[in-house]
Amino acid sequence: MTQATDAELDFVDEVAAFFAAEGMPHIAGRVIGWLLICDPPEQSAAQLAETLQVSRSSISSATRLLTPSGLVEGTRRRGERQEYFRIAADGWSRMLANRYAKTAAFREVTERGLAVLAEAAPERRERLENVAELYRFLETELPALWTRWEQHRARLDRAGSDDPA
Repeated sequence: MTQATDAELDFVDEVAAFFAAEGMPHIAGRVIGWLLICDPPEQSAAQLAETLQVSRSSISSATRLLTPSGLVEGTRRRGERQEYFRIAADGWSRMLANRYAKTAAFREVTERGLAVLAEAAPERRERLENVAELYRFLETELPALWTRWEQHRARLDRAGSDDPA
């Protein structure tokens, strides 16, 4: 394993800052950043901790946070006890699909809230109504967008399989 360059670590920190602004712990963002560019693409917790200069327990917490979304996956090599982490081949798609799947569930939550406020003044209902309307819109529009994404990926995959290299 080669030592990370300053430019690579700057990129890792930029990714971390982006995700931290979204509410993700900084170290989880750094793990994502490094896993996006590291060589080899699979890293043990010890390798991640060494490169990112953090404790193994921090890496453990970050990977536990990142694996349920499908973005990061753990793998094992035959004959080895340690787990290696990598960005899943379709990890970004799986992560977004998981988020989008929750759209209908949250829209239902907002609808129940609107029912609770059925007799409330319109000004009081306005914030929740805005959120409910957004989620209604997303619930109807996201399936078509997702279908277009899958078609786009399929075209890219076919084009790549036609490549004689």
